[in-house]
Amino acid sequence: MKALLPLLLGLLHCFPIVAQKVMPLSISRLVNNFYIYTTCQPVNGEPFPSNSMYVVTSAGVILIDTPWDENQTKPLLDSIWKRHAQKVVLCVVTHFHDDRTAGLDILKENGVTTYSSSQSKVLGMERSDKLAMHCFLKDTTFITGNISFETFYPGEGHTKDNLVIWFPEQKILYGGCLVKSSETKSLGNTADANLKAWPGTIGRLIQKYPHARYVIPGHQGWKNKRALKHTLHLLKRSGKYYFYH
Repeated sequence: MKALLPLLLGLLHCFPIVAQKVMPLSISRLVNNFYIYTTCQPVNGEPFPSNSMYVVTSAGVILIDTPWDENQTKPLLDSIWKRHAQKVVLCVVTHFHDDRTAGLDILKENGVTTYSSSQSKVLGMERSDKLAMHCFLKDTTFITGNISFETFYPGEGHTKDNLVIWFPEQKILYGGCLVKSSETKSLGNTADANLKAWPGTIGRLIQKYPHARYVIPGHQGWKNKRALKHTLHLLKRSGKYYFYH
């Protein structure tokens, strides 16, 4: 046994036990019963924030997009219950990337009805990503309790399927990853982007929602509603800018 001890110690040295780093979850009130929740994934060794939203209604909680990691989804549900004594009943995701969809299976396990566009479903199936339970073919209005909201597909940009969510009564535009934070200096992940179409897509949002009180981007700071114009600025600087009309 004594002869085996140095060998065992050597194996432990070669295969160290690494504790899984828990990424932070933060929740901030936007206005009334609207909340921005932020989850993170490590980028270059540092937590990088992803913004999503939830709304407390008279008939349960609406979730717009899931956490970036499925392991962050149950803690979010628990936090919502602890804060509001309400369960999440509906989730709508805004495109197929995992910073919007990673928690879909966990939501299903917890009795949450989930939706995406049909285009997101097709792209998710192609990439073997998480899929919503249901999908819609065109722009759709959802009503949950005392809250109604609309999906709108303005065209390609960050991805082929990126859509936005509009809460007409509160004038809240949830832009997701199609819209860049005014804090950022880059377009971020453009692996699935259509840089030629993106400016026109943002232009349609500016024209359709000129009186938005809040504009929520997919990542980083969300308190400056100039995010739409900043996104156009970044696209112009990228050298792939095309005028919209």
